[in-house]
Amino acid sequence: MSDETFQLGGNLPVRRLGFGSGQLAGPGYWQARLDAARSTAILRRAVERGVTLIDTADNYGPDVVEELIAAALHPYPTGLVVATKGGVVRTGPDVWHHAGRPEQLRAQCEASLRRLQVDTIDLYQLHRIDPEVPLAEQLGTLVELQRAGKIRHIGVDTVTADELECCLAEATIASVQNRYNLVHRDSERVLAMCEARNIAFLPWFPLGKGVLTTGGEGSHSRTIAEIAQRYAATISQIALAWLLHRAPVVLPTPGTASLAHLDENLDAADISLDAEDLRQLDALAAPASA
Repeated sequence: MSDETFQLGGNLPVRRLGFGSGQLAGPGYWQARLDAARSTAILRRAVERGVTLIDTADNYGPDVVEELIAAALHPYPTGLVVATKGGVVRTGPDVWHHAGRPEQLRAQCEASLRRLQVDTIDLYQLHRIDPEVPLAEQLGTLVELQRAGKIRHIGVDTVTADELECCLAEATIASVQNRYNLVHRDSERVLAMCEARNIAFLPWFPLGKGVLTTGGEGSHSRTIAEIAQRYAATISQIALAWLLHRAPVVLPTPGTASLAHLDENLDAADISLDAEDLRQLDALAAPASA
């Protein structure tokens, strides 16, 4: 695996291609838990392959995946960063509710600390901005937890460029996690802001929720397939390699519940795309504002 790293929050070096753990909770991120042996094998294989950033959330399961990570990897290897999220509660598969009141965020953070078996969470991300709670109260609560030593760095998830500006006025933001991939680029402005400020940008659905695993349909799929053939690579590997080339702050964390797909994803770090291939890939989707 490539040794290229990023200094998360300015002081936590992580390899740029990480692992997203949501699929370990099953379809809809809801209670369809994999058997413990299989989950453990996937998580340990990721670390063996050099992954130093694992992305999770308290509502994956709910609760289940944080527990799986601790069971498989605790005591954690030196240098492994487990990032988690709070601010959302779940009542069913793919059903999400905002939960950004200060008392909710404090309780969620404390519960994550217990499940992950740590005293400090290296990166704690506000999973969604709660529109019913002033942003200053939401981020202010995370700053209080940071000052108490329970959170090392603060991140935000699914924000517009204007919202990110507001977040930066309330806290030091170490990461942004927005949807972004080869064919969905609504967050170009947010990515540009992150690159200018050296904020980590973690694209969720880096493989387009499966679209870039098979290539989907249309002219863009033919372009990706042709480029993949030239590199003796898969379509998903080209999609991940493009993200790694896109900007040095981009930290993809593709998820999978398959050991074979895990290895396939991580091998993308070794693909060096040439200028012409990058030009063709860049042209597949027109940038849009966010």
